[in-house]
Amino acid sequence: MNDYNDKRSILIVDDIIENVDVLAAILEPEYRIKVALNGTKALEIAGSRDQPELILLDVMMPDMNGFEVCSRLKENPSTKRIPVIFVTALGEVADESRGFLSGGVDYITKPVSPHIVLARVKTHLALFNQARQLEEKVRERTRELNDTRVEIIRRLSRAAEYKDYQTGMHVIHMSKFCQSIAREIGLPEEEVELIVNAAPMHDVGKIGIPDHILLKPGELDEEEWKIMQTHCEIGYNIIGEHQSDLLRYAGLGALTHHEKWDGTGYPRGLKGGDIPLIGRIIAVADVFDALTSDRPYKKAWPADQAVEHIRNESGRHFYPLLVAAFMKRLPEILKVREDYKN
Repeated sequence: MNDYNDKRSILIVDDIIENVDVLAAILEPEYRIKVALNGTKALEIAGSRDQPELILLDVMMPDMNGFEVCSRLKENPSTKRIPVIFVTALGEVADESRGFLSGGVDYITKPVSPHIVLARVKTHLALFNQARQLEEKVRERTRELNDTRVEIIRRLSRAAEYKDYQTGMHVIHMSKFCQSIAREIGLPEEEVELIVNAAPMHDVGKIGIPDHILLKPGELDEEEWKIMQTHCEIGYNIIGEHQSDLLRYAGLGALTHHEKWDGTGYPRGLKGGDIPLIGRIIAVADVFDALTSDRPYKKAWPADQAVEHIRNESGRHFYPLLVAAFMKRLPEILKVREDYKN
């Protein structure tokens, strides 16, 4: 016989203790038993850290009947996967239909048969276990696909370094800056990670810019500047359009990181809220790092001068909310520059 802690747990819910005793006597040799004498307690136990793996639920209970309990379990993301078997003396088709509509997986009628109880419980625990294994395989496969996409983005970002060595350090800096800003405005961590992983692709379009323009030590003339501006569309076309959130974010970042809040940016002259959030975030991070870094055409600005420029461009180049977030996270951002300067 299995050790008690190794047994799978079952929650019995019934307001009549004699009914609980009958079911417990049948199941205790093989399972760990939890008991609730009302719906409220059942929801509490089901939502606890040590969740039951199956629930035997009476229908006719005062205050909250079994159908209501089951509906609430299925509405809660943390309990919706727990299989619920109704145990009831009711045998009408309408009652069974209502039970299945509320999320139940099966019915056992009273008076219960030990053989039927054990068979139904064993079957639904097996199905539940299979479902969990399948979900884990799906999650694992999803992680693999996401890791592959992230690696592709990193490789493409490194490809841009072959055109411009400064790009390598720049994408490290500005990705970290984006992370700080995104967290400060309260984005969910999942979205923060999307932005961090997508941001390095913002300048991949520079692969398509001729070296005599990209690496020119002086100011670009009008025609050269027009060519340089095409790197946004080139980057967007390289990444392409995908259903993947990561690649979609990367494409939008590449396309819109030179748009300006007041509509005077490029390539499409987007304004305000029409600019995707990732483009707005990258804009702040990109400009600050560019200003504080050496480039073929200029020397690095002192950090305080670059910060003042960011502040002055709030509402013009940059979304004011992001400038405020940048200022709040400035010590963290300056530390990133120091930590990664080499």
